[in-house]
Amino acid sequence: MTYRLELRGITKRFPGALANDDVSLSIAPGEIHAVLGENGAGKSTLAKIAYGALVPDAGQVLWNGRPVALRAPDEARALGIGMVFQHFMLFDTLTVAQNVLLGVAQAPRQDAGGAWLAPLIERYRLDLDPDAYVGDLSVGERQRVELLRVLAARPQLLILDEPTSVLSPQAKSALFSTLRNLAAEGCSIVYISHKLAEIQELCDRCTVLRAGRAVATVDPRRVALDELAALMLGGAVEAGGAAAVHPPGETLLCVRGLSIPAPAGQRVGLQDVSFDLRAGEIMGVAGVSGNGQALLLSALSGEAPGVPDEAVQLKGQPIGRLGPAARRARGLRAIPEERLGRGCVPDMGLDDNFLLTMAPAEAAHGGWLRKGRMTAAAARVLARYGVRAASPRAPSRSLSGGNLQKFMVGRELEGRPRVLIAAQPTWGVDVGAAARIHRALAGLRDAGGAVLVISEDLDELLGLCDRVAVMAGGRLSPPVARAELRADMLGRWMEGRWAHDTA
Repeated sequence: MTYRLELRGITKRFPGALANDDVSLSIAPGEIHAVLGENGAGKSTLAKIAYGALVPDAGQVLWNGRPVALRAPDEARALGIGMVFQHFMLFDTLTVAQNVLLGVAQAPRQDAGGAWLAPLIERYRLDLDPDAYVGDLSVGERQRVELLRVLAARPQLLILDEPTSVLSPQAKSALFSTLRNLAAEGCSIVYISHKLAEIQELCDRCTVLRAGRAVATVDPRRVALDELAALMLGGAVEAGGAAAVHPPGETLLCVRGLSIPAPAGQRVGLQDVSFDLRAGEIMGVAGVSGNGQALLLSALSGEAPGVPDEAVQLKGQPIGRLGPAARRARGLRAIPEERLGRGCVPDMGLDDNFLLTMAPAEAAHGGWLRKGRMTAAAARVLARYGVRAASPRAPSRSLSGGNLQKFMVGRELEGRPRVLIAAQPTWGVDVGAAARIHRALAGLRDAGGAVLVISEDLDELLGLCDRVAVMAGGRLSPPVARAELRADMLGRWMEGRWAHDTA
């Protein structure tokens, strides 16, 4: 058989790390091939080599049976290889249509606006405004732009790195249907994901990486999920956080009638949002990306201006007009969904990134930074949460997405908050790391804290949270106990239809 893509003996080293160690795999025409591995196993590095974004130190790449030396993504795209990165490669100051144009060789006239994209958007059910500026979009909407940009070029090989991290169940189903159709037409697909059930549902074969080496290639449809997890991790997976065993206590965070107009360039504001978050509970907020979740996080963290003082109360005290630092000092911390650029400064070391959230008295004294204290704090997070990094001083951009996520969660928990708001806490995180994060969040709850999880992963919300509310069109449904939730109910509520169920 002539394979569409073949990697032979690929080795790639970085300072302090061996990312790929003599890895070989082959992708047949029309095959959907998964690459599975825990965070830092070398999956993204291998994909970037196949896309020409990285050059291997050793090994060979073959395209349709012929050896090729890919030195840049342009060369890979010219062959017919497209890739959607886990960390987005978009221009915030351009529109959706303009970003898509950058990946299309035969582009329409630029004065045609975004109308030419409408059929593609409808076909792939990606729910995007072609003329919206990317800088005004949520993380989930930006991921849809990345998908659209690659699919518009009609690739022969499509590499997807964590493509469903922030997609709704409906959008994920539509994506899977599209991928199956593409495969039936002969397009090969490399599917990188930590979601074992997705791999089992979608993929024909699965290559498992562990510590940079390929340890197995299996048919995921013939292997149990726990066996796949054990192959990936080298052992059994510990359980994550379970439901609270004690009734919740006092209200720690109270939100009443919170309304904020849609920011410039965005379609959705907040409309009369109200809820109570109590000590000893984890409450989830579900919903399709772009329905106000990002604005809710900004309003609760102190980043959004114009919040009425009484609309947000922490332990009975109004904090609506307080900024993020003042809220952190009172025990409220937040984890944003954007890791690089908002959660962490890419070129700063992990220890220096503690400056973003560490109390001023801890971070500095007499006008001098307490560098040793910051480095020690970063080292504790690396050890406690299993973060793979060259050192506590490694720049945050050098970490894989999942390891950076674990670092951010650990950094906020180091501050011992009473209330923690976490957006997409396990986005792009492998099953073992997700379980570790869930245990950490459950530990804060069990110690008397309160956690608000904003996520589009319904399995995560149903497995972790004590109560779940749904956000649609900037409105928040009444929270419902997990035991009372039903899949059909959540589907209706994600379309904003909860009035009948709660009447």
